[in-house]
Amino acid sequence: MAASPPALPDPGPEPKRRRLRTVVTVLWAAAALALTVSMVGRHGESPDAAGPPHVPSAVSAASGVPDLPDTSAAPLRSAAPGAGPHLPPSRPVRLLIPKISVDAPFTDLAIGPSGQLEPPPPDDTNLVGWYAKGHTPGEAGTAIIAGHVDTTTSPAVFAGLGELKKGDRFQVVRADGVKATFAVDAAESFDKDAFPSDRVYGDTEDAQVRLITCSGSYDRQARDYTENLVVFAHLV
Repeated sequence: MAASPPALPDPGPEPKRRRLRTVVTVLWAAAALALTVSMVGRHGESPDAAGPPHVPSAVSAASGVPDLPDTSAAPLRSAAPGAGPHLPPSRPVRLLIPKISVDAPFTDLAIGPSGQLEPPPPDDTNLVGWYAKGHTPGEAGTAIIAGHVDTTTSPAVFAGLGELKKGDRFQVVRADGVKATFAVDAAESFDKDAFPSDRVYGDTEDAQVRLITCSGSYDRQARDYTENLVVFAHLV
């Protein structure tokens, strides 16, 4: 059963957009535990399935993405008194993490018939997904980005995610022509049976992102990794 969502304040006379964010937060928190159980590790067995995640492989940087302005030149707004800056909603187009050679396009993720968030397609090693009914990266709130650590044949886009440390930066290229820049706050692994859903998926007043993949040891019987790695980051 999914963990209960955090208590939410009465939206009162807040704008329609804020009330919509509250509804999305409740729906997302209800699906949070299912997400950690189902996504984003190995699909099927491979000869070294009992070992740790594959080491990252180099990813081509030839993306054709134009040189776009970063968030320092964008019209940042404050969500509420004392809250951090944020951007208007805009779809993510590409994820850029120079430290681990990630340059990957986005695909939309949705809740499937089973009630679980569907992971990105398993046969594309350079693809990340975002929960398309949640917050867009850079918008006030918590945006969710997921990627595979490996496939049955090779490392995948988030194979090197565990190398990120506090202070590292990455960017999300958005459809509005802005590169939203995020700074890493922490990178932590959690047992899938004790995943802190409220902490990871809870709504925030400022613009934050969670990068999520599988980690830990590989359980041959369950055909899944035992942990989820979560990178916490905020818009700068």
